[in-house]
Amino acid sequence: MMIYTVECNYADPASEAEWNAFYSLEKLPALISVSGFSSSQRFKALSGNCPAYLALHSVDTLAVLQSDEYRQKGGGNFARWQSHITDWKRNLYAGLDRAVGVGADEFLLVSEQGPQVLIGLGLTPVALHAVALDKNPAHRWLAKLGCTQARASDLQGLKVYSAMTMQLVS
Repeated sequence: MMIYTVECNYADPASEAEWNAFYSLEKLPALISVSGFSSSQRFKALSGNCPAYLALHSVDTLAVLQSDEYRQKGGGNFARWQSHITDWKRNLYAGLDRAVGVGADEFLLVSEQGPQVLIGLGLTPVALHAVALDKNPAHRWLAKLGCTQARASDLQGLKVYSAMTMQLVS
């Protein structure tokens, strides 16, 4: 298993709600129906040091993203919104069997500087290592944090996300 990440910003406030509804209600269910996808979840950034949107998908291999089924069901169907999608990047990471599922009462924390800050919060980070696509950043560490545990001062330097959707599982 590998973790496929998609990150971006969206530059048109007038159509952003419609785009989010499409992505969350149509695109994610279409992706999870592709052979080789086993989970999908979307996130919204709470910190300003990263793209506004992040999607985490568990996939079997890079070949899943190169398949006709992926292209037909999920890849490349953003034509209507493409001109408003900015800072778009995709990565494929090894190091985790399934993407971290984050509940409504949790945050997803992402460190690109190493696991130490997450360990310092009493968390057990998982390491991801880029193996394909943009390969930037080359390494990331993820951890979940309960909302009641969070103090903004402890989260400096981390990318902080809240779940926009439940984790869909095939």
